[in-house]
Amino acid sequence: MKGKKNLTFKQFMGKESVAGVVFCSPFIIGFLMFMIVPMGISLYYSFCDYNILTPAVFSGAKNYIKMFTDDEVWRKSIQVTFYFALVSVPLRLIFALIVAMLLLKTTKATGFYRAAYYLPSIIGGSVAVAVLWKRIWATNGVINTLLNAIGIKTSFAWLGNTKTAIWMLIILAVWQFGSSMLIFLSSLKQIPTSLYEAASIDGANGWHSFWRITLPLLTPTIFFNLVMQMINGFLAFTQCFIITGGAPMNSTLFYTVYMYQQSFEFYNTGYGAAMAWVMLMIIGLVTLVLFATKKLWVYDGGL
Repeated sequence: MKGKKNLTFKQFMGKESVAGVVFCSPFIIGFLMFMIVPMGISLYYSFCDYNILTPAVFSGAKNYIKMFTDDEVWRKSIQVTFYFALVSVPLRLIFALIVAMLLLKTTKATGFYRAAYYLPSIIGGSVAVAVLWKRIWATNGVINTLLNAIGIKTSFAWLGNTKTAIWMLIILAVWQFGSSMLIFLSSLKQIPTSLYEAASIDGANGWHSFWRITLPLLTPTIFFNLVMQMINGFLAFTQCFIITGGAPMNSTLFYTVYMYQQSFEFYNTGYGAAMAWVMLMIIGLVTLVLFATKKLWVYDGGL
């Protein structure tokens, strides 16, 4: 158009760069203010005696030394957290895969069932569900009431027994398999039906097709779900905090709950910051191990 100068490529790219920075700036500012800066402050506090109420006093590696040499409760919380993650995550993925395969066949009610199975993943981590779960497994809760109704007289304290309490939290975690189920379902739909047809012609039954076709082609998805759910397992908080509080005898004391107690109940905020950084290193190490072993069992050859 007349009256307008043609922009050179350099001028055009300059304008595009400015626009890109402007549009990205809210995320960049938020990331710096709410992620990088708090992490830096937390790292500094992890080397300090700090209780929120008084200024931080630098104490070197005192918090870390105490953690590794003189805190039995910390070691117990590590054991409980690893047990919870290593048991609940595989069970959750197994149930998610089973349900995904059941929902693979499309019917009129498939949409309803997908939404119904996904719903626990949305509300499962809420305080309301945790309170309800606590009531279900109470001595006078729904489970014992049903057992009494069918003739099994009991008032067993499911959440008060050191052997069963952790399993109540594991069952709740397994129940929240909806997100993994949807990811599995999406991946199952990407497997060509021609592979199953060819296997059927060769005489393979459903079991053989699952082990030789479905499972190998799902290993990348299994790996993704495993990494994400393992991280969530190590960071679990609400279930323990609301339902058991770590009782009985710290048999359900999750690492995050103990970290919260040290930081905000016992006012050892510097020690809590050190615990947070140790957990970050543990999650990083576990993730590194998973990626290091990926080539041993994940099929990356494509379809």
